Amino acid sequence: MHALRIAGAHGVETVVLRRYVVPEVVIDEPDIAEREARTLQLLERCEVTTPRVLALDATGLEAGAPALVMSRVAGRLEWSPVDLDGWLRKLALVLPAIHEAPISSRDGVQEFVPYPPVLLEPPSWMRDRRSWERALDVFHGPRLDPERVFVHRDYHPGNVLWRRGAVSDVVDRQAASIGPRTADVWHCRGNLMSRFGLEVADRFLQIWQTVTGSDYNPWAEAVMLVDAIGWRSEQTSPRYQVDLQALLARRLAELGA
Repeated sequence: MHALRIAGAHGVETVVLRRYVVPEVVIDEPDIAEREARTLQLLERCEVTTPRVLALDATGLEAGAPALVMSRVAGRLEWSPVDLDGWLRKLALVLPAIHEAPISSRDGVQEFVPYPPVLLEPPSWMRDRRSWERALDVFHGPRLDPERVFVHRDYHPGNVLWRRGAVSDVVDRQAASIGPRTADVWHCRGNLMSRFGLEVADRFLQIWQTVTGSDYNPWAEAVMLVDAIGWRSEQTSPRYQVDLQALLARRLAELGA
């Protein structure tokens, strides 16, 4: 990510250049820059603050890697809130506007697909190996949440910009999908759990249910926990490992697995 200052006829403007430079990502998702540009253009018709697309180099011919130039939205990250519950509430209040956006698969947005785990074997720290087997059965089984709305797919505090105590934008739209809204709720919960612990992640869920009046279908969380546990799992903290196992057991029980 680069901030570029461009001098033009109307003065100096700061824009943002995003280049996808990780080879593995580009190999797996060769259309990643084009996909994010399409999503940003679709969001221009919605009541969602988001950068404007200024230029696209889908193949990397000009920029050396697939790249996107966007307008700059003012704001900064906030990971150490003074009022934790107020911060969680504002994070939750962002989601309805995203999920109610009039965008569907007919607009060319990809379908939600859970990321497969890096390894099919359970990590060495997992005490209940049978729960991993049950989780894989759910992962490979039928989809148990039929909801299909527009989801960010990578929603968490690291992608939320703040200005003067309010959310100014949600960035990083390349993973946007059509699927269950609970996918966004879990992704935020997973990042909160890693940073603050399971209690705070559960408080976020309770606040989201209160402000939206929505029930929480556990399927998306269960299948995305498979990825969370399998992805670089040996490098996670012992506390996070305990929380992941406890949460997986809870969701599997709710699904009757």
